[in-house]
Amino acid sequence: MIILREAKESDIPGLEVLSKIAAERHPGFLNISNDQDQWREKIRRSTDSFSDKVANKMDAKYLFVAEDVATKRILGVSMVAAQHGTPDSPHFYFEVGSDQKYSQTISTGFIHGTLKFKWDTDGPTEIGGLLVDPEKRNSDERVGRQISFVRFLYIAMHKAKFKRRILAELLPPLTKKGKSPLWEAVGRRFTNMDYTEADILSSKNKEFIFSLFPSEKIYITFLSAEARNAIGKVSKETEPVMHMLKKIGFQYRNQVDPFDGGPHVSANVDDVLPIRQMVQVNYVGGSAETQPNTGLRQGLVTPKGVTPFRSAHVEALVKDGKIWFSAPTADLIGVRPGDAVHFMPYY
Repeated sequence: MIILREAKESDIPGLEVLSKIAAERHPGFLNISNDQDQWREKIRRSTDSFSDKVANKMDAKYLFVAEDVATKRILGVSMVAAQHGTPDSPHFYFEVGSDQKYSQTISTGFIHGTLKFKWDTDGPTEIGGLLVDPEKRNSDERVGRQISFVRFLYIAMHKAKFKRRILAELLPPLTKKGKSPLWEAVGRRFTNMDYTEADILSSKNKEFIFSLFPSEKIYITFLSAEARNAIGKVSKETEPVMHMLKKIGFQYRNQVDPFDGGPHVSANVDDVLPIRQMVQVNYVGGSAETQPNTGLRQGLVTPKGVTPFRSAHVEALVKDGKIWFSAPTADLIGVRPGDAVHFMPYY
């Protein structure tokens, strides 16, 4: 069985294993640290966020893990940042557009793709940090789906803690050495910095981006074919994530990461299908399969108003304000017959 819960300090060894795998398989995957001290700081911030001890609620960052209950192995991790983009730390992006040119003299016209550097100081909530043990990606447990959707469950339960829009920044195709074609064509020319070096610095201080990045339109025509082809595209490994996000209401809005060109997709909170469909019901007990109804639904369930946060996958019958699912799952998350729970279906 797998439990989805808030991360704690004892998870650090397991998280280090996952981040090491990420570094080996995807050298450009930089939003998951493989440094123990950084993990400790992330977990401290997450613990304070879950317990509402962060002075400014928009500084909160929530870290979730998927744990195999039998082996205590960490199988996945994901994150929600209450706000990505503030006056002190803006959200940067390239707006993808076009310019149309036409000459009557020679009866010739062109449509040129453009990139325009922009920023947002009142940014959206961000989901990210998704990482799953490669051995579990195509398993029957669907760990990736569970650790991804648990973020929407928590947002649905605590809408006041988050912004009205949700953003996801997706990883684009990178070279085998983890280099970004767009960064080599644009970022390096304006900063004289390596992609990895710039990405790490930007997480601490974004002044150099403001000072050095071009303020005028960049014509994509002048970029290499490799750089052009990376704009707004996702890596092969990220394609399932993009498909899932689009399915539940996210859209690509012609915005990409200014470092690597990866697409930014977003949605209004109330338009995200699983958030919209979350319900509060009472746990009846017993197994859903024993009920005279074939309308079983798969999703996530969590007890109402219980801390620390915990959730689990269920195959349940939801009917007339009641829910039936297996007793072992109820025991796992500490639910008894008659308790109120939140149920959120998958899509």
